[in-house]
Amino acid sequence: MPEHEDALAVADRLWRGETSTSRVHPLRPATGMAEVADGIAFVPSSGNVSAVDTDDGLLLVDTGSALAAQQIHATLRTWSPRRLHTAIYSHGHIDHVFGVPVWEAESAEHGWLPPQVVAHEALPARFDRYIRTAGYNGIINRRQFNIDSLEWPTEYRYPDRTYSDRLDLDIGGRPALLHHARGETDDHTWTWLPDQRVLCCGDLFIWASPNAGNPQKVQRYPLEWADALRRMLALYELPEGGPEVLLPGHGYPVIGEDRVRQALGDTAELLESLVDQTLDLMNRGARLDEAIHTVSPPARLMERPYLQPVYDEPEFIVRAVWRLYGGWWDGNPATLKPASERALALELADLAGGAGALADRALALVEASSTTGSHRAAPVTDDGPMRLAAHLAELAWLAAPDDPGVREVRGAVFTARAEAASSTMARGVFSWAARES
Repeated sequence: MPEHEDALAVADRLWRGETSTSRVHPLRPATGMAEVADGIAFVPSSGNVSAVDTDDGLLLVDTGSALAAQQIHATLRTWSPRRLHTAIYSHGHIDHVFGVPVWEAESAEHGWLPPQVVAHEALPARFDRYIRTAGYNGIINRRQFNIDSLEWPTEYRYPDRTYSDRLDLDIGGRPALLHHARGETDDHTWTWLPDQRVLCCGDLFIWASPNAGNPQKVQRYPLEWADALRRMLALYELPEGGPEVLLPGHGYPVIGEDRVRQALGDTAELLESLVDQTLDLMNRGARLDEAIHTVSPPARLMERPYLQPVYDEPEFIVRAVWRLYGGWWDGNPATLKPASERALALELADLAGGAGALADRALALVEASSTTGSHRAAPVTDDGPMRLAAHLAELAWLAAPDDPGVREVRGAVFTARAEAASSTMARGVFSWAARES
């Protein structure tokens, strides 16, 4: 079967539930190409690339990561020989913005006009921040993705042209309508291609529970994210009709008006529900702890194959809502000006009869949860003994970091948590802790 048929077949199997995003992970690099409409190609990768063939050259929505850029270029060259005219950055994450130099080198070699890059006006500040925080971003992304060799880049291809709220382009007679949104980032752009009814949504849909609560990254905007999805749905009110094809920043295309409507609507509803529930608790004076263990996404939405918590988790979105509307304090008076973690660990270890006692109890909780299966990760809350085991193992290690037995228990506890985790983010942090032990 040709590669482009494979990509669409996988997309259909995912939608039907015949395979799952735990097997076909939306952030796992893929190969192949799908021509999803006349003159519009889609290249799945670690950061997807969408291409429009026009009389003036190619229009790309996103350009891929540094590692995948050459392969993406080679794949598109089997589809069209035209120069790159314009690249649109859907947002400034590094898996989407590092392909332009490959196309620029080709243009220079052939004497073609260089491509222009278009992005939202907030994107250059993101690149500036990445340069200032390269060390931190390297650390957290090694931890998140379990890639010890990852080095955060400090050189970026900045946009040539930026816009504020909306920008209408015409490339070779083919319109591309750019809209700003705040969601996973503050610099997001979704692009509507009305002549073919194709919507390039960037990471506002990624075949997973929305990446709106990443625990190691800057603020995300769940309610504005939902509003952007509602604005995409409003395209169906246009005389020419709304999208028949949805091209996401990660994962595979969604084909067919009914499926696109459902994907956009369900994702918006999930975000709105988490925001509404969290704000209701905040407005009633609850602590963050209560919100984390009370808020629950609608069960029917968590059954959707495209909303599984395989990357981010609804529980983390609750924390993002709290941080956005309520600040960093969790409502516990003891944590406003806390003792050091090590001081608390030493005190509790002394009360318990030593760090070994804490470690032994942690291991017993893990063994009990392994027997009962209560460690299985739930979408929002997991009230089984695994969470408590992690607290005790960490306290034991803080109290006696050089004790071989304590280190062994900590490694075992967080290995078990990593194995039980559904999301890339939780699995990455737990695996990092296990390796550190």
